[in-house]
Amino acid sequence: MTRYDYPGARAQRNEDPGAPVFALVRAWAVGIVVLVVTEYLQATLVYDHLASEENLETFLGRLMLIHLPNALCIALATWAAGRAHHDPFRAAAFRHALATFTVPVAAQALNMSLQWQDLAAEGLLMSNAVLVLGCVTGNAADRLTED
Repeated sequence: MTRYDYPGARAQRNEDPGAPVFALVRAWAVGIVVLVVTEYLQATLVYDHLASEENLETFLGRLMLIHLPNALCIALATWAAGRAHHDPFRAAAFRHALATFTVPVAAQALNMSLQWQDLAAEGLLMSNAVLVLGCVTGNAADRLTED
């Protein structure tokens, strides 16, 4: 979009007062869509076809069929939200972190609140470790693709 520098010209879209909020909401919307789509694919492809009771009995089976695919979904959602949060708003570290990490953290909080009574210590620790791993990986991918 071009900027006009004469008196009375409309301001550039990024200079509107609500532009930072709109940029956050857009990043969150993209993160939600990516998280929902990837979790749906995980549920239909991995859980329905590969996850059987004997595969989920061992820690390695749960790691390979539950936790690592979840980390991938979180990383993709974090990366997509970060990519949707465009310049000049990316320059503010707090706003960019808020845009990038809100969707995975909110999804984790929702998941924990809905399944609190069924959580074991391993599930609680591993799901939070997966959240951190996914967020760090997605943020690193976002920073690497920034250039």
